[in-house]
Amino acid sequence: MSHVPPGSGWPGDRATPQTPVARSAAGVRRLAAGSGDLATLDARSTVCRACPRLVDWREHVADVKRRAFAEETYWGRPAAGFGDPAAHLLVVGLAPAAHGANRTGRLFTGDRSGDWIFAALHRAGYANQATSVAADDGLELTGARIVPAVRCAPPDNRPTPDERAACAGWLHREITLLEPTTTAVLALGGIAWQAALVALVALGWQVPRPRPAFGHGAEADVTSPGGRTVRLIGSYHVSQQNTFTGRLTEAMLDDVLARCRATA
Repeated sequence: MSHVPPGSGWPGDRATPQTPVARSAAGVRRLAAGSGDLATLDARSTVCRACPRLVDWREHVADVKRRAFAEETYWGRPAAGFGDPAAHLLVVGLAPAAHGANRTGRLFTGDRSGDWIFAALHRAGYANQATSVAADDGLELTGARIVPAVRCAPPDNRPTPDERAACAGWLHREITLLEPTTTAVLALGGIAWQAALVALVALGWQVPRPRPAFGHGAEADVTSPGGRTVRLIGSYHVSQQNTFTGRLTEAMLDDVLARCRATA
């Protein structure tokens, strides 16, 4: 089998063989909307099979593997959100890395991007440790939760518009469940920024018009249907393309996280 079956004992796996499986965008919306808590949402999202291209790719990667990880078992399933269920900070990323979260089963775990974001979260007081190498390494987040705009590893790190739309139901429900405690949303990259704005509009939040443009350090206040104001903040993604070239520095990442912290 080219993926870890639900209920096999993988660290952090909330799904069981009885967890219902979404096989279409409509199925995602129905199962997400019917998830009464984050644990249920996590379980259902990690067995999703709504996008055939993404299912084929993530399982192909899990079967072929990278040479450095040839002896490891790959997760090979969608990656759920990770962190504090009562977080004030929601960090929105793009999608799992093929040999990162698609291998380890936890977002930003086992790759260079994770080295950056978790070290920064540790410096900001959100993470109990600065590294994230495996789903059972003891990492915990307090006050923050990380979610992906797309939950399956996509070929070339580029999900299609249809795949992003199909996966949006999971993000919508995550935002709704976290609304009572959220004071800041940090979007890592332009795609995450747009995904967050699209989700907020779809959920009935008040968003500035015209919609605010993405940029590192960009900010916009959005208002929930219940009248709560939340600060949306943009950051360049923690990809190697940005961190190796100096487009994103530790100081820049620390700055946006400090601004997120100030909203708590």
